[in-house]
Amino acid sequence: MTKSVLVVGGGPGGASAAYWLARNGLEVHLVEKKTYPREKACGDGLTPRAIHQLLDMGFDFDGLGLHRINGLRSYAGDLKIELTWPEHSVFPNWGATMRRADLDGAVADLARAQGATIEQGTTAMPILDNNTVTGVTLTNADGERTVHPDFVVIADGSNSRFGRGIGATRRKDYPYGLAVRAYYESPNSDDGFIESQLDIRDSKGRAMPGYGWVFPLGDGEINVGAGLVSTFKGWKDNTTSHILEAYSEALPDHWKVDSITPHTKPIGGKLPMSLSVGPKVGRNWVLVGDASGAVNPFNGEGIDYAYETGRMAAGHIAAAAAVEGTALSSYATELEDVYGDYHRVARVFVRAIGNPAVMKTLTTIGLRSKPLMEWTLKVMANLLDPEEAKMSEHVYTAIERVVNAGK
Repeated sequence: MTKSVLVVGGGPGGASAAYWLARNGLEVHLVEKKTYPREKACGDGLTPRAIHQLLDMGFDFDGLGLHRINGLRSYAGDLKIELTWPEHSVFPNWGATMRRADLDGAVADLARAQGATIEQGTTAMPILDNNTVTGVTLTNADGERTVHPDFVVIADGSNSRFGRGIGATRRKDYPYGLAVRAYYESPNSDDGFIESQLDIRDSKGRAMPGYGWVFPLGDGEINVGAGLVSTFKGWKDNTTSHILEAYSEALPDHWKVDSITPHTKPIGGKLPMSLSVGPKVGRNWVLVGDASGAVNPFNGEGIDYAYETGRMAAGHIAAAAAVEGTALSSYATELEDVYGDYHRVARVFVRAIGNPAVMKTLTTIGLRSKPLMEWTLKVMANLLDPEEAKMSEHVYTAIERVVNAGK
């Protein structure tokens, strides 16, 4: 008898899990509380890791509104450097931007094409017994009903109401981020580089504890955003809205933004980082994507890790469905094997750069050295090649030493 899986949440993690589960022959039902297209507080950026996952799912890059990105342009005050995405034996040497309002529905369609059922406008709440989801209450415009899946994938985002319902909590000693973004009109929205600003100043020239980004969308608009990490000194005395306002007023001239008034209302959200939410598995459920805190502390990126963790979870559920009694704990083990060391050093890094003096020292030194910044981009975007990854412990130790030296 075919095992059934309920996927709660239709973002990157949920859609990826649904795709790979359906491809593995399971009966998949994905529920999404909103309806596509829906807005998300996101930079709309796709790293080479995310592109790799989309390629594997057969995403139509030519038929949809995707803008190709060649690399990163980074600023710290007046210092600037441009870096192309590195060559890699697994990941492509290019990224992209695409509005989440368009992207998420398109990936859900890929899951549907594999046989998954997609139900929108539907909320889900667990019925729990002894760490097992014995039923799920689904509510939509047609009323309320209860389903009894064999497995559940929890992918309902950073606020994960379903996750809280099964007892998942965030580690308070791990970093988390806050981010806000808005769309601005720009005649240079076809720029081939995403942009980051590591030194934002207010109107009086005082340093603000955050970072800014510009992601060109290729359609006449740019995604302009600001982020704040809980490890930054003075972060509680500022808001992402204030940081975004200061950043947007000082955008580089090449964007030719005539007015600081955004084309759309800014929206924001919380970013649980470093796989900070757990437990990751129960007897018949798993957490993926933002619901598990799978956001990279180095750069705030979460889409690629949502695709990856959704795919991982699908593999472990398929194995458990094939052999009765197979535990899902192997999923949590794989998460630690793949991401554990990386997140350990990332947590050290974001704690250190929370000190403005350390941040200034590191960015000033870094942006003056292209070889150093090329290496840093590989690490921060998690793009070390497999051969380089064999030296990961040495690489991470070196980062910790650099950070400690800047303190």
